[in-house]
Amino acid sequence: MIRVRVPATSANLGPGFDVIGVALSIFNEVWVEASKELKIEVFGEGANDISKGQDNLVYRAICRVFDKIKKEPEPIKLTLKNTIPLARGLGSSSAAIVGGLVAGNAYLGFPLNDEELLRMAVEIEGHPDNVAPALFGGVTICTQIPKLLCVKLPIFELDVVLAVPDFEIKTSDSRKILPREVPFEDAKMNVTNVAFLITALYTKRYELLEIGMQDRLHQPYRSKLIPGFHEVLKRAREAGALGVALSGSGPTIIALTKSPQAVAQAMAETFKEHGVNVKTLITHPQEMGALELVDVE
Repeated sequence: MIRVRVPATSANLGPGFDVIGVALSIFNEVWVEASKELKIEVFGEGANDISKGQDNLVYRAICRVFDKIKKEPEPIKLTLKNTIPLARGLGSSSAAIVGGLVAGNAYLGFPLNDEELLRMAVEIEGHPDNVAPALFGGVTICTQIPKLLCVKLPIFELDVVLAVPDFEIKTSDSRKILPREVPFEDAKMNVTNVAFLITALYTKRYELLEIGMQDRLHQPYRSKLIPGFHEVLKRAREAGALGVALSGSGPTIIALTKSPQAVAQAMAETFKEHGVNVKTLITHPQEMGALELVDVE
């Protein structure tokens, strides 16, 4: 039996649109064992919504590993234990893809290396900023131009507060509202902010996150889909958030802080004032990714 734990991820991480992501200590588990026929069980998040047939995303990723080594897929029993909220900007689809690829690779005796798994994950997902931290853990910086390249940074020593609204935003839908071009000043500001973000995380000068977590490429457009967005950010900072931003494509808002309880309360109360029910989660950066969280029995 194979068991893989896959961390949740927060992509973009402020101004790092499609480039920077961080793994978080919330996990989905993928269990794979031999069977006489395909059987898929889902527990936890998405138990009533996730497919239990051949179009299941985890199963499809497992089949990609079989295809890669030119082997016919075998019947398996697949058990999914999910705690990552679906369609909330916390990498649930990337966790499914990465969990399937890593579990399939372990099931077949590890024929593929880490670089091959990353490339396959990006081919399925479309971009690397969620799948890379899910695979490797930590904070990752990725590019696909001129070639796929991923660098892992040490994790930061702050708590992470997640305010998870009770409605979904699909990444495909949120991308449709993004402009094809942005003003030059916005692009220049994002370059500045990314420099401050990396400096803050690498040197632990966390006071720089106030600048380093601000974005002008996607948040101004996606924030319109989230009631009370700007007020939530303002109140979170007042309560002790060092940096606060949209997580992935939303609607979850992520705050980096040393005062997690106060920030979580402020975010929840502000959302409530705007008619939005939220679940707040206090977590932290996750050093190990799915590649290191594999059990083989």
